[in-house]
Amino acid sequence: MRIVREPAVAGMFYSASPSKLKSDIQFLLNQVELTDSFENVIGIVSPHAGYVYSGKTAAHAYKALSGKNYKRVIVISPSHREYFPGVSIYAGDAYKTPLGEVNVDKEFSSKLVADEKFIFLGNNGHRSEHALEVQIPFLQMVLKDFLIVPIVMGDQRKIFVDRLAEKLSAIIDDQTIIVSSSDLSHFHSKEKANKLDSIVEEKIKSLDADGLVDALDDNVCEACGGGPIAVLIKTALQKKYDKVKILSRSDSGDVSGDNSEVVGYLSAVIYK
Repeated sequence: MRIVREPAVAGMFYSASPSKLKSDIQFLLNQVELTDSFENVIGIVSPHAGYVYSGKTAAHAYKALSGKNYKRVIVISPSHREYFPGVSIYAGDAYKTPLGEVNVDKEFSSKLVADEKFIFLGNNGHRSEHALEVQIPFLQMVLKDFLIVPIVMGDQRKIFVDRLAEKLSAIIDDQTIIVSSSDLSHFHSKEKANKLDSIVEEKIKSLDADGLVDALDDNVCEACGGGPIAVLIKTALQKKYDKVKILSRSDSGDVSGDNSEVVGYLSAVIYK
């Protein structure tokens, strides 16, 4: 029997109507004009709030992928609702959104979990997690035929970041792209958020994965998907992708007009 992960946040974070969802994403993509084109991309950083808040920032990252061909997309997400040690790759057959089902690359997933104690196949972190799910409709809009490897990090400590990056860099090819799902600081004034978020931006700009993990551990800055971002940076450097461009940084106050307690968003592309 086919096991499909049904959408958990359709109608909340994005429209549950296929036609409305399509037009919403197309509208966001149309608003973005990138000054550069990126040939050899290994990964993007994309936020994961409701599309009304972070959709335009996310659209910058997905515009950089538009028209490209990839065999598989590895989506790495934090876990907001469940804590578990290690890294969980969805054990089912597909993830579903209002735009249809995307099959899981089970062969690649099996390679990732082979001889592993930290990385495993399971449902941990996948049941109701929004941070992974909200990336998929964008992918369905900008890419044609692709498989996904849905990964949720239940624990983002350095030991898990390093192991996942090590494993990924050993088996990915240039037909693979990584999407790291992360928002930035939560519920500070716009001014404070800007200070905190600029630290994360600088760590990404300098491709300093360990510096980012350390800064997050020391509460110098905030990023709920700091682990996924660090995994992308480490994997990229292992594979000799050493250029990065911050495409957009914003916060929820830009949309809501309430600057007293904002959530920060950033999108970036890593390429060579």
